[in-house]
Amino acid sequence: MLASARVEKQKRVAYQGKATLLALGKAFPSNVVSQENLVEDYLREIKCDDLSIKDKLQHLCKSTTVKTRYTVMSRETLQKYPELATEGSPTIKQRLEIANEAVVQMAYEASLVCIKEWGRTVEDITHLVYVSSSEFRLPGGDLYLSTQLGLRNEVQRVMLYFLGCYGGLSGLRVAKDIAENNPGSRVLLTTSETTVLGFRPPNKARPYDLVGAALFGDGAAALIIGADPRESESPFMELHCALQQFLPQTQGVIDGRLSEEGISFKLGRDLPQKIEDNVEEFCKKLVAKAGSGSLELNDLFWAVHPGGPAILSGLETKLKLKPEKLECSRRALMDYGNVSSNTIFYIMDKVRDELEKKGTEGEEWGLGLAFGPGITFEGFLMRSL
Repeated sequence: MLASARVEKQKRVAYQGKATLLALGKAFPSNVVSQENLVEDYLREIKCDDLSIKDKLQHLCKSTTVKTRYTVMSRETLQKYPELATEGSPTIKQRLEIANEAVVQMAYEASLVCIKEWGRTVEDITHLVYVSSSEFRLPGGDLYLSTQLGLRNEVQRVMLYFLGCYGGLSGLRVAKDIAENNPGSRVLLTTSETTVLGFRPPNKARPYDLVGAALFGDGAAALIIGADPRESESPFMELHCALQQFLPQTQGVIDGRLSEEGISFKLGRDLPQKIEDNVEEFCKKLVAKAGSGSLELNDLFWAVHPGGPAILSGLETKLKLKPEKLECSRRALMDYGNVSSNTIFYIMDKVRDELEKKGTEGEEWGLGLAFGPGITFEGFLMRSL
């Protein structure tokens, strides 16, 4: 929908000095993976004929609820780098060669979409917050992206690396603080992720590798954040307040290690339960900041990072949410898979569309939530404009 159409529907005014979302863009690699064809294609490409692995992957493909994903890794990639599908090969150099370029390219494409929607020029961008858990080099992708976009050489840059699935909301929290403490600033926030670093042939000793093959995807997102919007800008969400906390003694529940073979992950089976046990108190802290004692959890719109369907189902049950409250999260998981730090913004884009359809009947207040290594909870109380 065009920005001009959003202006016509806008009924609420942002509070003075509060950061707002002014535009949002997405980008994806060209290789589309259909979950229906994944098992045969994946096992053929990595030359695996183990029937037990095939059965396990088929089960996972159904249970993740994912329908389509986008990936940098393709048949052509494996033809160029066949060692990526060889167990034990020291391939970190090759993986970074692929990932470093792909991550910046996706961030660039998402930024172009976002800046076009925003309607102002790149010269008006004063700050860049760059988020990724998929590349590693010096200088970082933030500098390469700045150069590719033609940002001013005085643009103020912040780079957030290896935060995992909560990285998008961490970047948004940093962008909010910048926007509210630097009058007139306009912050470009980008998140970009690829699974290239974690791509590995299946091994019965590493069952989580198959979960990754069935669940994770690649892509990028970009947002413009600023306070006190101009008449020419079209804010659609106010960032009212942010909250982050970690759960003590849970460092090993989500464990990622970088080695000569790439990055490997281990997830504790108690992850969904630990989130369920702590999420209600976390949400109530955020809702209290709205200043209205009458707000109930089902009065809100919701954007929850879907680490997997079990986390969404558990959260829905624990918080006694109506089924439709997490519909945008479930649809994003279905359409894109888990795309790490990007996913929350794909969900927020769907939430924006739903709120526009509802017009003045839509919810005013909402929560954005993501969970990641730590275990870290990252949350936002947002206000629809």
